[in-house]
Amino acid sequence: MQFPESWLREFCNPPLTTAELADLLTMAGLEVEELRPVAPPFSRIVVAEIVEAEQHPNADRLRVCRVDAGPHSKDGPLQIVCGAPNARVGIRVPLALVGAQLPPGEDGQPFEIKVGKLRGVESFGMLCSARELKLSEDHGGLLELAADAPLGQDVREHLQLDDTLFTLKLTPNLAHALSVYGIAREVAALTGAPLKSPQFEPVAPAVDQTVPVTVLAPDLCGRFSGRVVRGVNPKARTPAWMVERLARCGQRSVSALVDISNYVMFEYGRPSHIFDLDKLHGGLAVRWGREGETLKLLNGSTITVDGQVGVIADDAQVESLAGIMGGDATAVSDDTANIYIEAAYWHPSAVAGRSRRYNFSTDAGHRFERGVDPALTVEHIEHITRLVQQVCGGQAGPLTDWQGELPARTPVTLRVARAAKVIGMPLTQAEVAGVMQRLGLPCTEGEGTVTVTPPSWRFDLAIEEDLIEEVARVIGYERLPATPPLAPVTAHVRVEAQRGAHAVRHALAGLGYQETINFSFVEARWEHELAGNPDPIRVLNPIAAPLAVMRSSLLGSLVQVLRYNLARKAPRVRVAEIGRVFRRDAAVAASDRSVHGVAQPMRVAGLAFGAVAPLQWGSKERAVDFFDVKGDVEALLAPRQPRFVAAQHPAMHPGRCAAVELDGQVIGHVGELHPRWRQAYELPQAPVLFELDLAAVQQRDVPLARPVPRQQAVVRDLALVVADSVSHDALVASLKGGDDGLVRRATLFDIYKPAAASADIPDGHRSLAVRLELLDEVATLTDERIDAAIAEAVSRVQAAHGARLRA
Repeated sequence: MQFPESWLREFCNPPLTTAELADLLTMAGLEVEELRPVAPPFSRIVVAEIVEAEQHPNADRLRVCRVDAGPHSKDGPLQIVCGAPNARVGIRVPLALVGAQLPPGEDGQPFEIKVGKLRGVESFGMLCSARELKLSEDHGGLLELAADAPLGQDVREHLQLDDTLFTLKLTPNLAHALSVYGIAREVAALTGAPLKSPQFEPVAPAVDQTVPVTVLAPDLCGRFSGRVVRGVNPKARTPAWMVERLARCGQRSVSALVDISNYVMFEYGRPSHIFDLDKLHGGLAVRWGREGETLKLLNGSTITVDGQVGVIADDAQVESLAGIMGGDATAVSDDTANIYIEAAYWHPSAVAGRSRRYNFSTDAGHRFERGVDPALTVEHIEHITRLVQQVCGGQAGPLTDWQGELPARTPVTLRVARAAKVIGMPLTQAEVAGVMQRLGLPCTEGEGTVTVTPPSWRFDLAIEEDLIEEVARVIGYERLPATPPLAPVTAHVRVEAQRGAHAVRHALAGLGYQETINFSFVEARWEHELAGNPDPIRVLNPIAAPLAVMRSSLLGSLVQVLRYNLARKAPRVRVAEIGRVFRRDAAVAASDRSVHGVAQPMRVAGLAFGAVAPLQWGSKERAVDFFDVKGDVEALLAPRQPRFVAAQHPAMHPGRCAAVELDGQVIGHVGELHPRWRQAYELPQAPVLFELDLAAVQQRDVPLARPVPRQQAVVRDLALVVADSVSHDALVASLKGGDDGLVRRATLFDIYKPAAASADIPDGHRSLAVRLELLDEVATLTDERIDAAIAEAVSRVQAAHGARLRA
């Protein structure tokens, strides 16, 4: 909500500075998001009138003007050389006198006007455009002022430029503050300053024409008022003061009739609509839409309505989208002669969300879906009618008013003791009742209670807590005492066998990954392709069409981050994310009905793309591969030792993917992106990804003290010939046998496969060189025990895998 301070002070003018007023509104719950001056600083710019305008003798595009600046032209009209195309005799424009300071330019320095000479003709000042004064971007010519603007008056005073624009960030419950008068009513309640209440004098009918209205949907419309005005002049010029006020509210001028409707909306929060009476076919019907009906709106788009959308229709077709926007077919134009003014009360539930179905929003819909005062439709039509007659002329007809079921105003009782307990400060019943009276809320007092009947313009007062909030904000949050908490504060100590998520972030950063934070809402395509989830959890009201489902994997988000970086020519990308995923889980639904069968585990995922290390002289550049990221996963889980088992994952290469196991449980996957998705997402090479359960990553083995072995370890090397199908893990497990044997460690340090098969290493086999470390912590190992242990290890791999010692 944007408005000028001067307009607010016309209704309520408290003895506060601009800054104090802004602080007051913010502390009362009407957050002032921005304060901005209407115009930048400038000085010695006055109203002047062009009395002569002749062609420059030496320039085709310049004119020599003589201007009257009132008391600033003591020696006669001033000579000004001007190049504006609209410089003509009789108009009044801003004149920058010699010595004037124009608004600062791009360098931040003000520009001073001096006596100059243009093509041999002296100029004693400068005539200004709106752009030169930084009032708008219009630089098509001089800024033309009102014909009755006092000559010599300071332009800042004439245009009321010493004003401030307030921008409020209002919460949805503050519908009554969506107008200048509504905010003034709040200021009056907060400060005690008098409020100038409007007087809506009725307009005497001069014609007897009415438009018959039938309300077929009482659940859509609670009140419908209207009036015919004949013989209007739609080409009449909107008064400059109204244009200026609309501009300072962020609304551009369209035409006199449209401007009047918008002006009353900003002034009193009353959206209305003006139909071209001669374009209506018969009477009007207020009803729900019907399947297949279409409507071309004022914004030029054509929509299809259904039974969930309210409309205003005539005998031929739909003419307006109820409470949101009018139709193009009955819009007023320069040819309009007769109009029908409509003001209605639309039930908020019947308007809420309708405009979002068509991907647009309007000021009217924004107000109606929060609640507009249904009690003043007639008064506001009287106000609109009077403004129309003042600007466009015309004769008014009788005012018609249909009333249906309006919102019930159920009394709400506030217990004074309860309010004091919730707010945290002592309160008296007189203070509470005084707050209600200042807010204009009718109330009755009981023993320790105050009962309020919400007025027609308050839609946010339904329970006792709503009234308690009103008391707190009017009395002032700054009056709340600083009371320390009474409950003891006990720090939560994390168990030693678990590390926090922040420690995992530090570990990822230490491995060279940069953390990203992405939406939990993702494209349905990511879920189908990268997570293998055919039935993701859908968002009922997505903030954007692509963000339609909840993610069950972090990989899609990381691939999108990679594409974003590649589009900006990043050659090397290493990113990670810790976040929540969302999966359907019937077991969760059975145990906790509040989560509706949705499991929300935390996951940690990473992606590596490009070179394994930044460009350097110490090592050759090579692309990151599966084993690099596998090493990162091992480092992230250290000192726990995971097991990597060949597996399948929808997002990963079928031959370069492994499941990560800890204590026999799969906690995630690591692998290269599937070639199909690399091509589908237009990636120059395949990144390597991993995704793990965060809870498993956070688990740490508590260190256990072990004495230094008293005996020395013995090392023996073996060269074993095994089939290509024998995996490293299976071979090492067979060599070690068990924890009770002498073989403590088996390390593969060489692989040999000849170019051509031989008797020693036949086709389909390879030679693996393994170093065994043997240790007995109690007794010294003898050659006999060592040889026996080696022979036993060899016999185990022979029996399990058909391995033999290489000759």
